[in-house]
Amino acid sequence: MKILVIGSGAREDVICKTLLKNADNVVFCAPGNDGMKLSGIKTISIDEDDFDRMANFAKTNNIDFTVVGPEEPLVNGIVDFFKKNKLKIFGPNKEAAKVEGSKSFTKKIMADAGVPTAKYEEFTDLDAALEYLKLDQTFPIVIKADGLAAGKGVYISEDLGDATKVVSELLDGHKFNTHKVVIEEFLEGEEFSLMAFVDHKRFYPMPLAQDYKKIFDGDMGLNTGGMGAVCPVQNISSDIEQEAITTVLKPFIDELHHQGIKYTGILYAGLILTKNGIKVIEFNARFGDPETEVVLPRLESDLSMIFNSILKHKKISSIQWNDDGLNLGVFAVSNGYPKKPIFGSLGKIEDFKNCPLTINYSGVRKTDGQLVSNGGRLYLLQTSASTLKEAQDIIYANFAKMDTRNIFYRKDIGKNSI
Repeated sequence: MKILVIGSGAREDVICKTLLKNADNVVFCAPGNDGMKLSGIKTISIDEDDFDRMANFAKTNNIDFTVVGPEEPLVNGIVDFFKKNKLKIFGPNKEAAKVEGSKSFTKKIMADAGVPTAKYEEFTDLDAALEYLKLDQTFPIVIKADGLAAGKGVYISEDLGDATKVVSELLDGHKFNTHKVVIEEFLEGEEFSLMAFVDHKRFYPMPLAQDYKKIFDGDMGLNTGGMGAVCPVQNISSDIEQEAITTVLKPFIDELHHQGIKYTGILYAGLILTKNGIKVIEFNARFGDPETEVVLPRLESDLSMIFNSILKHKKISSIQWNDDGLNLGVFAVSNGYPKKPIFGSLGKIEDFKNCPLTINYSGVRKTDGQLVSNGGRLYLLQTSASTLKEAQDIIYANFAKMDTRNIFYRKDIGKNSI
């Protein structure tokens, strides 16, 4: 099959690599990045938001189907556009993608479905939001921009002063083009991610993963797009996993269908195990990043056949996953990330080609025989091993051989599984 993958990050890199495990597949990535080319992925210089050129490429190159990686094209309606042009595309349509594009929309679906989540209130008026914060709110408190914010629109405010500043930036300054905020209770517990392939009411869960959002070791500092991930999650029991499937995924997907939203694509549930049970932190309308980088390497079934079956609405009898050991992935990020990434050389291209580990590339470009930074998150080193310590030793030993002058990485990814 000829497949087009839309996106430019490490998530799209691992999707392409997984599709290429079937030697009969030809895979293109648009726009991709220069690092992907090192492993033979064909990249196409078309921006994610250029729907016309993307669709034209799919038509002229007889693409069997397209897979959308990032959330923004989904929320902006690329699936609807492709379908209007009679092109097959894997992902939720614009209405269904509101699961990620609008936090208030998703909270309403959860309430209708009886899915457990944090208590919350919505505000479009700054004065009303500030008044709410002053009245008997328990801190810390969570403040979320209602729309897309590139993974940076969620704030945990420890006191009224910080909460006032955040809400003012969002509703008065319209940071991230925000016009509505969701203010919700802070949940404490063990976080984990559950993704599923969804075909209307049918769904196929993937193994649990756990990502690490904070920039520094020990889960300290600012939130990022994700500093690394582990799969499976050893400190979440199989009973809890099954409970998450039956009390979160199933009722949520059923409620979408009940409300006339025929969801096709990937559904991501960000969950937390609190003292009062499982609760939903967020839903996303696509593969998680960096979770996908440690989940898909465990897939033993043909990913292209999974996508193709769902697009044809054919029931899949089973999806096979490797259940031995674990997979660990650690991101190298630019110094200064997430506030002000400082760009520079990442080392010789040959050093990357000679690395024995799987590398999933993100914000990098080639110049003068070197890779240089071209974003905040740069590349992820990924490995599998029997134990967490073995995986950590392998990854950090290989980081020690890389040019680390202009990068930063956490040294405790997977720590919750010890």
